[in-house]
Amino acid sequence: MKKRLLGTSFILLSVIFGFSQKKITEGTIVYNLTVNSDDPNPKMIDGLDGATNTVYIKGKLSRTEFVSIYGVQSTIIDKKSGNITLLKEFGEKKYMISLNPTDWLEMNRQYDSVTFSYDNETKSIAGYNCKKAVGKLKTGESFTVYYTTDLVPENQEFQYSNRSLPGLALQYETTYNGKKAVYTASSINFNPVPIAKFDLPKNGFRVMSYEESKKAVSN
Repeated sequence: MKKRLLGTSFILLSVIFGFSQKKITEGTIVYNLTVNSDDPNPKMIDGLDGATNTVYIKGKLSRTEFVSIYGVQSTIIDKKSGNITLLKEFGEKKYMISLNPTDWLEMNRQYDSVTFSYDNETKSIAGYNCKKAVGKLKTGESFTVYYTTDLVPENQEFQYSNRSLPGLALQYETTYNGKKAVYTASSINFNPVPIAKFDLPKNGFRVMSYEESKKAVSN
């Protein structure tokens, strides 16, 4: 009888936990970027303060649009095919860069071996209760993340550094040229995302491979 009661309790807890989580198969998340700097001589990164990073999710498709005073950079990921496309628009300069899964791994190699330690500290972000985690890179560098277990994206490749977390990161640190910057979610909605959002431009962009883009930067 006790074993039956324990089994029933476990099933009930599993059901309750399952209902408390929402798998994100479609929706939009907006992150605001904050750059904290006391540098009397502002650098390029300081101009990113106030930028936005909008993530569109539709099944195994995702698109992030990073908008700053310098321009727009979009990343379109098709997890089903493994193809990734970067769209860079800086004034009149527009580039479309195609990546395969190997290119994507190389581009994000600094986060390949990231490990997380978990903390009891919590905070509310965009209406969700978030737990604290500290990520550590193989270089020894660390970064702080606040994530919610209430939301679990079907495709977590759009946040490569946080893809192994047991939930969605709603606030996380990153480093640009040695300076810390923080992304914080300001809004989340689950409205349908038009499939056209993931279409690639037909013209107006210089098409390049990942290898070609690296050579263009180095020259």
